[in-house]
Amino acid sequence: MIEVNGMAHVILTVSRFEESREFYCELLPFLGMHKVYDGNNFVYHVGGRTALGIQRPAPEYADERFEQNRVGLHHLCLRARSRDDVDKAAAKLREMGATIDRGPIEGDWAPGYYYIVFEDPDGIRLEINHVPGKGLLAGATPLSPSDDPDWDQNP
Repeated sequence: MIEVNGMAHVILTVSRFEESREFYCELLPFLGMHKVYDGNNFVYHVGGRTALGIQRPAPEYADERFEQNRVGLHHLCLRARSRDDVDKAAAKLREMGATIDRGPIEGDWAPGYYYIVFEDPDGIRLEINHVPGKGLLAGATPLSPSDDPDWDQNP
């Protein structure tokens, strides 16, 4: 058995590439992520112990839009360091004119769960949340006897 150390990256295929490039290139730096690649068909940001990229679809899928309940991605959630950061992200999203589905509000998924759900130009749903402390991991038994000193529920 191994214990993974988080999620390295997510790549989203978007049909409205230019609109999505503008959206993500404004939002992700606000969230502390740095653009490390920007080409004709792909943009990639890194930060917060993860990375997020967007790419153009194959030509035969260029007119399609995201459907949340189809097989595949339901939504992507980024973890914030505080409730205040969720509120700041919400203000930024409103300033950008983003579609906000709900929040910021508290949820029942874990004690103190606080989040906002919004959409990118393709309708891909994203969430930014904060869970204080270790959240649901507070009572979990470690998977391995060695503790990773760099790992934290809210890095």
